[in-house]
Amino acid sequence: MVPVTRAVGSQDCYTLKLNIRMDLGLKGKVAVVTGASRGLGKAIATQLAAEGCRLVICARGEEVLSSAREEITQLYDVPVLAQATDLTVPGQPQELIEAAVSEYGTVQLLVNNAGGNRRGKFADLSDQDWEDILTLNLKMHLRASRAAIPHMRNSGGGAILFVGSIFGREAGGPGLSIYNTTKSALMSAAKIMALELASDGVRVNTLAPGSIRFPGGSWDKRVKSDPEGMKTFIAENLPIGRFGTAEEIADVAAFLLSDRASLITGACLNVDGGQSRSLI
Repeated sequence: MVPVTRAVGSQDCYTLKLNIRMDLGLKGKVAVVTGASRGLGKAIATQLAAEGCRLVICARGEEVLSSAREEITQLYDVPVLAQATDLTVPGQPQELIEAAVSEYGTVQLLVNNAGGNRRGKFADLSDQDWEDILTLNLKMHLRASRAAIPHMRNSGGGAILFVGSIFGREAGGPGLSIYNTTKSALMSAAKIMALELASDGVRVNTLAPGSIRFPGGSWDKRVKSDPEGMKTFIAENLPIGRFGTAEEIADVAAFLLSDRASLITGACLNVDGGQSRSLI
């Protein structure tokens, strides 16, 4: 363990320099991360690998998923099972969890990260639009969680994390009726699951990112296509003066999944640099 360097002045004025990494106690834990081929999911999987977790990562595209697996294993000496699968297909979330159990014997951590959006005015959206995004942003995560819970119970506990959005806590604006609804639903489901599973030692939380920029993501594309417009957006909406990064989301995710967050369950934590305006 790296020693702590500490310089202390008066009671009212001191500097504290830490050259130490908090041990989150995740080494050897089995973690499943969905939508892990890029963006937030890949960053979370990479951070969990850094903490020593044994991983199962999944996404629809086999090639990009394999690339993500190769990157992670080059950085960290941990086993990583990559499963190319479409979790919107009924039965596939359960098969993903079964693959993890077959490989490692259990599942202790589950990050429900995969998701998407379909913009449109409410009056113009079809039943199929709603069904597609409800499945993508909600149903498949509930199915994966339901499949993982018995294994977490048998392991003496675990943690489930839903990656939501600040737009599950407050209005995202016109055109986002489906997105807002599904992200709010994740928060609601997580809260009730947390109450029901507390006695089993299974914690359930939701992470609510704000505007996060990563290569190939929607904000990255907007910055490249309209840099001046995005400067205005940042000035008006992001108090810290910049977009968040996927790595900043991953740091918080790893903490919430760890026993360092043992008293946190049923919570939704904003990670947005002050962007959101809700008081709850």
